[in-house]
Amino acid sequence: MEGPLSVSELTRKIKGLLEGEFSSVDVEAEISGWKVYPSGHAYFTLKDEGAQIGAVMFAGALSACAQRALFKDGAKIKARGAVGVYAPRGNYQLVVRRMKLVGEGDLMQKYLELKDKLQKEGLFDRARKRKLPYLPKKIGICTSEAGAVIHDMARVFNRRFPYLQLRLFPCVVQGDEAPSSVMKALEYFNREWKPDLIVVARGGGSFEDLFCFNDEALTRAVANSAIPVVAAIGHESDFTLTELAADLRAGTPSIAAELSVPEYAKEQDRLNRYMVSLRNAVTAKGEWFAQRLDHLSDGLGAALELYGERIERRLEKVSTRLALLSPYAVLDRGYAIVSKAGGEVVKDSGEVSDGEELDIRLGKGALKAVAKK
Repeated sequence: MEGPLSVSELTRKIKGLLEGEFSSVDVEAEISGWKVYPSGHAYFTLKDEGAQIGAVMFAGALSACAQRALFKDGAKIKARGAVGVYAPRGNYQLVVRRMKLVGEGDLMQKYLELKDKLQKEGLFDRARKRKLPYLPKKIGICTSEAGAVIHDMARVFNRRFPYLQLRLFPCVVQGDEAPSSVMKALEYFNREWKPDLIVVARGGGSFEDLFCFNDEALTRAVANSAIPVVAAIGHESDFTLTELAADLRAGTPSIAAELSVPEYAKEQDRLNRYMVSLRNAVTAKGEWFAQRLDHLSDGLGAALELYGERIERRLEKVSTRLALLSPYAVLDRGYAIVSKAGGEVVKDSGEVSDGEELDIRLGKGALKAVAKK
């Protein structure tokens, strides 16, 4: 009886069987996880509804392919190659020699159709985008409570603006339940907590993993949010519709946190500079007003003095004229006013009887007299 096989021997047998049986095979499938490395080799997955297989297209074969620039996640292709076994890991894969597009994958087709529909409605128009609040006090976060995303964002928020209020609404961020879960978070923040800004975040993934963020209802909910929304789904090649509808799109959740708030220390420094400038401006203006007041005071004093002199001269003129018009001024020239005891001025000697007492007013003083004749 033959003894037990080593792992290497078993792998060699499997490798021989697979590579001999499938030395040339045509496969029609959908691309997922497409990535070209600096070496020029492309590694990806070919999948359909029931299964998937790893694949590699080496640099020589890829450079010879006329459609290489069109290969991406979701693209439906027809590939010809051979099944190979990578012994160190015990993995089998399809080594693709030629590949061409046969149309967009089902998910990509749905994405493009819905994108075109919503774009025609103006849902992604730049005019709809709102500016983020300059100094938000409250930020609501829609993401999973598990994983690194929420911790990375909280660390960035606390570093940049430590006095910020953050609230997480735990969401499902993958699969069929994700759209309704994120929509519940948006509804809660819009109706209940009412933050200044909402961030919808996820830490990237394949086109299929992120396809839940292309849901029509979720995209409309983001666009119709009364509160500005930042979306950071983390997929660089094709933006999700949720990101296109948001007021701002960020490459990663950490970048979203960076873009959502200013840096507290820099803002404090700028405020201090403004305060110093304002204090200096107020001091300079106060000094200007003080000098102006001194000048006005000097001018007012001189004006009042001049005005007083003018009034005094006018009073002297009026006094002189009044003195000239006064009947008493005649008395100073030697005349007198004779009046009876009752004060009646005597103008005719026939008005006076013998023995009647008279008052005589002189320029200086007065006399009492009795009429003799």
